[in-house]
Amino acid sequence: MKQYDVVALGELLIDFIENGKSEQGNSLFEANPGGAPCNVLAMLSKLGHKTAFIGKVGNDLFGVQLKKAIESVGIDSKYLCMDNQVNTTLAFVKNNIEGDREFSFYRNPGADMMLVESDISEEVIKQAKIFHFGTLSMTHDNVRKATKKAISIAEKNKVIISFDPNLRFQLWDSLSQARNQVLYGLEHCNVLKISDNEIQWLTGESDFTKGVKWIYNRYQTPLIFVSMGKQGSRVYYDGKMMVDKRPFLQKNTIDTTGAGDTFYGCVLHYICKKEDIVFTKEQFEEMLTFANAAASIIITKKGALSVMPDYTDICQLIEKNKE
Repeated sequence: MKQYDVVALGELLIDFIENGKSEQGNSLFEANPGGAPCNVLAMLSKLGHKTAFIGKVGNDLFGVQLKKAIESVGIDSKYLCMDNQVNTTLAFVKNNIEGDREFSFYRNPGADMMLVESDISEEVIKQAKIFHFGTLSMTHDNVRKATKKAISIAEKNKVIISFDPNLRFQLWDSLSQARNQVLYGLEHCNVLKISDNEIQWLTGESDFTKGVKWIYNRYQTPLIFVSMGKQGSRVYYDGKMMVDKRPFLQKNTIDTTGAGDTFYGCVLHYICKKEDIVFTKEQFEEMLTFANAAASIIITKKGALSVMPDYTDICQLIEKNKE
């Protein structure tokens, strides 16, 4: 038996999300704990899984807040490092007039970039059923080396490797560098979650099935999930099977931050319950329905990490939509 269901590595930061106006007409921002890998772990912890996080925050006001936040939702913080020299990374999130999110990062440097190879515990990765990572921990040399060390440990110990690019283009020196690191992730993962705009950018294909075929032909990634926002989600298995599920659309959408992470946490929940990554069409349909429902709940709340939906709420939404 493994000690952890999922161990994730990456960024843990403060998402300052716009939340109304002051009396003077100035934008108000709420300091929400965030970071894609920990959002995924928070959803898994809410569903009863044992999780741990590897990363680095500043030994400052926000770093202390983040450590308490992940502990409060059940994520093991033993492998979270505190940096005495560099402050916690901050992200300001605002919706533009089209309703899309715009990000401004305060990360030059940010503490999450300071993770180094010596911060990586081999033991915690060996004790995981799934190891999960993204590309924000691959933007700079030292943290990239740390991430690749962790991936190597996972491979050596036959841990299932999960990858979500979660690209933030403004954090990269060049698009070619971003592409190279995404391709590295594809080369080393067993399970991939990729968004609609990411797969189009990476493969040059507007048709998602063609984009997935582009990835599969090069890397034979057995399990690929495509999140498509208002169009729902898809899963492609072993280059043969495709399952598509429509979303649960919400009239009272407040903030889409963390929707993809919530979705993917639910996907990994189903994988955690099995000894392999082989599923039937019916099992994939159940998985995507559950994950889509959870994602539709999180977008009615500000932030993600601290407000993940309950299992009961997800099931009730599914049942309500059957009526």
